[in-house]
Amino acid sequence: MKRRKIHLQKFPATSAGGKTPLLFIHGGYVDSSCWEYHFVPFFQQHGYDCYTIDLSGHGRSEGRDQIHEFGIDQYVADLQQAVQEIGGPVTLIGHSMGSRVVERFLASGDAQAAIFLSPVPATGTVGSAVRLSLRHPNFLDAMNAVTSGQFSEEVAALLQKIYFSPEMPASEARKYLPMIGAESQLAVSELAMPEFRLSYRRRKLPTLVLGGTEDAVFPASDLHFMASTWNADLHRAEGLGHMLMLDPKWENVARHIHTWIGKRVSLPA
Repeated sequence: MKRRKIHLQKFPATSAGGKTPLLFIHGGYVDSSCWEYHFVPFFQQHGYDCYTIDLSGHGRSEGRDQIHEFGIDQYVADLQQAVQEIGGPVTLIGHSMGSRVVERFLASGDAQAAIFLSPVPATGTVGSAVRLSLRHPNFLDAMNAVTSGQFSEEVAALLQKIYFSPEMPASEARKYLPMIGAESQLAVSELAMPEFRLSYRRRKLPTLVLGGTEDAVFPASDLHFMASTWNADLHRAEGLGHMLMLDPKWENVARHIHTWIGKRVSLPA
């Protein structure tokens, strides 16, 4: 796997630290800026050094022109590179596609703990794609428009329904549209396939699976399959949509994660 220059950014803790650093891995069609609105400042204030990574072809990392050549394994290589650069134990927090990247990384890589937010189901994304197409026939057209830089109130309203809770105003959702970009069609096709890679190590790593009850992309009813596979703690965030870190109730999720880490993750030696 070719080693590419990836953008890894550190946000130092702004209060007394000493806690295991957090490394945030974004999902598909977005970049690491999704974490910077709410989650990074919250965890900085609670004593965590925070790191964000732009996967290959996203944000400020190399490969924008070759993005469709990248599969999940390339993104795993990016994560391996980031963990090496940090140089110590980390808690991995992956969202959506980023959760799949974290899962595959943990087949051979190490972490202090793993948190899966709105994770891709082990059965793949085909079921989700069918549901979205039936409920929102214009969904693919809207995504194509946004990834081409065509922002409109109609598109914002549709994406608000799909990615956010009903409490999110379309006008608020619209400000997040510029972070949406192209996603690797190779990676998207891989996500459509089931992912069953059982490992005994899953039973030993502290893990948390967390999703919103209003998630229209990957329904909360799917979360227990992921939690069972990882022997993980499970939390369904009442009233939140798919983009947990940007939802109006994002702080409920951040506080739950902070509490869970305090109970389940050992402090670094």
